[in-house]
Amino acid sequence: MEFAPLLEGRLIRRYKRFLADVAMPSGETLTVHCPNTGAMTGCAEPGARVWLSQSANGKRKYPHTWELVETSRGLACIHSALANRVVKQAVQAQRIPGLEGYPEIATEVAYAGGSRADLLLSGPAGRVYIEVKSVTLCVDGGQGLFPDAVSERGRKHLAALREVLDAGTRSVLLFCVFHRGIGRVSSAGGIDPAYREALREAQAAGVEVLAWGAEITPQGLTLAHPLPFSLDPQV
Repeated sequence: MEFAPLLEGRLIRRYKRFLADVAMPSGETLTVHCPNTGAMTGCAEPGARVWLSQSANGKRKYPHTWELVETSRGLACIHSALANRVVKQAVQAQRIPGLEGYPEIATEVAYAGGSRADLLLSGPAGRVYIEVKSVTLCVDGGQGLFPDAVSERGRKHLAALREVLDAGTRSVLLFCVFHRGIGRVSSAGGIDPAYREALREAQAAGVEVLAWGAEITPQGLTLAHPLPFSLDPQV
């Protein structure tokens, strides 16, 4: 996906989860929308270079949205909802092995008692429910971890993926890595041990887990290459 031209500034602070103040080269300070509910560890350091999009919607209280940040370990996209769009485009382009051959793609599909799948692929081979998770927590050695905060919602999604499994239905948890410093992905058992256990049980039940890294630039985002996944970080 391509960005409209982004504005560059310097982060002053992130606060109230959904807001951030950014210093612009003109000397102006903008209050912008922060589209990330997580802890954003390592991605919200004061003084970091950031990139903002601007909405044409005049009704928005804060017309600017924080999209990218330059971290000490590489460029990251903090707009987690964009992961769904990037993965959908990769599926449509048949770039993800094992997910080709499903010509119908639906989004935000209700399933499993109230959950909504990010993507539902359908075709002669059956159906594939896909939950997409954006990964930006990068620790030493290029290790990516998910989640970056306790995630009851994430555990609910794992339970839903297990529930819909049958002979004609696959379930996939796809970690979309939105941090260029990450080279491999694991569950963050030290942050959310209940999520780590739910993920172990989901894998044992047949839920497939994929991790893919994104190419990230101020011009756009592209799902680029598979990354290794392990339940626990590799020492």
